[in-house]
Amino acid sequence: MYWLAVGTIHRGWARSVSGNTAEGIPWIERGIRDIRGSGTTLVVPFWLALNAEALYLADRIPEALEAIGEAEKVVERSEERRWSAELHRLRGVFLAAIAADETQIEASFGEAIRISNEKKSVSLGKRAEATYAEYRRQKASASEGHGFRLPLC
Repeated sequence: MYWLAVGTIHRGWARSVSGNTAEGIPWIERGIRDIRGSGTTLVVPFWLALNAEALYLADRIPEALEAIGEAEKVVERSEERRWSAELHRLRGVFLAAIAADETQIEASFGEAIRISNEKKSVSLGKRAEATYAEYRRQKASASEGHGFRLPLC
């Protein structure tokens, strides 16, 4: 059941990043529901992050932030911190998209970079640094008050 649910999530995510978020998001959510129904909490923060990405692509950013918040709660309960840096990076992306307080955005990116360095995760660290650099680049060339459309990867 677990692997079928994982496949369902990946199918939904692939549809979402291919431009069909209306069809993809329900697949992702069904897969997450099935994984949770099996009693497994392993990797749930990652699956919630994929759901948040799809919601972001669908311009449903408040829901994307909720998914990140839910993933962070799972991390705290399960102590599975493998995806913590990525959750913070995504939070920064989503906060930038809604033109949230700059200190919150900066804190999210900073925490993503700090955690990835602490965990010696080179790939997540480079990803967080690249996204933060793109945020700063867009911020330098944009007028105030507008959200930024940052890439997910």
